[in-house]
Amino acid sequence: MSLYHSVQIGSLKLYGNLFLAPVAGYSDRAFRSVCVRGGASFCYTEMVSMEALTRGSDKTANLMRRAPNEKAYAVQIFGGNPEVMEKGARMVLERTNCELIDINCGCPVPKIIKSGAGSELTRNPEKLYKIASAVIKAVEGKVPVTVKIRSGWDAQNLTWKEAAAAAIDAGCAAITIHPRTRAQGYEGKADWSILRELVQFADGRVPIFGSGDAFSPPEAKAMLEQTGCDAVMFARGAMGRPFIFRQTRQYLETGAFDEIPIKESIEAGFDELDILAGDIGEKQACLEMRKRFCAYCKGVAGVGELRRRVVQAETRADYQAAFAEILA
Repeated sequence: MSLYHSVQIGSLKLYGNLFLAPVAGYSDRAFRSVCVRGGASFCYTEMVSMEALTRGSDKTANLMRRAPNEKAYAVQIFGGNPEVMEKGARMVLERTNCELIDINCGCPVPKIIKSGAGSELTRNPEKLYKIASAVIKAVEGKVPVTVKIRSGWDAQNLTWKEAAAAAIDAGCAAITIHPRTRAQGYEGKADWSILRELVQFADGRVPIFGSGDAFSPPEAKAMLEQTGCDAVMFARGAMGRPFIFRQTRQYLETGAFDEIPIKESIEAGFDELDILAGDIGEKQACLEMRKRFCAYCKGVAGVGELRRRVVQAETRADYQAAFAEILA
């Protein structure tokens, strides 16, 4: 089988295996849109609080909107209360036409953990089982339910195997693992040997997706080859590089990939800005795009001065002036 291939997640068939990970504060529908244009096979929303959704938060509901060019997408949810997760999952299906619901069981942020969610669920497989079961009950087979876990709490408490077993027993249709511990956060190296062991443990019962340290097409290929995972999730590797999916498919199929002209990348940034401005207004979108355009600037000659102008931009015209030479 080619390293680039289709993936079956329960009833959902995807025709590629290069995914955009759920990234808090980043993978909104504007960014997902440019990633789909850049070749992403499937994208996940940033994680959505079921506590906030069930309390009527409009801002939370807006996180779940489909991007204009998404043929299929996943909503990632989080929470520490099975009853709230069950109610929230029903609301997700009422308010969206998403093709999949993913449960975050890996976020290392303290406030998420304190709510009983995120990495707390990787280290508490019994609770993970209860929450996954509640969400699966809520969706009534309409969409697959999956989980994303970490390798464990810290180096002395690696609970990925127990968490994965709980997810499979509950009826989850796939598992993604970011093979860092909660204690590591996003530091150090992701331990792909754990990803490989999870693939072996699952033994074909459910597909396994890998996340962590895929920053380039060669690294994505190495992950697939070294671990046998079914799909690769790009997170930080896609920031400012939404065409990494297209490049990776090319690399998996031919052994080489084309560099993306900087003008094309910056134009993608403006497409992202325009969708975001339509959703939250130009002023707020321009402030949000400062960090994103800084990512788009990687590798540009004179990047220091360019980034100085970007972090001061307040309007679309400011960004156009900053990038005028590149876009000419």
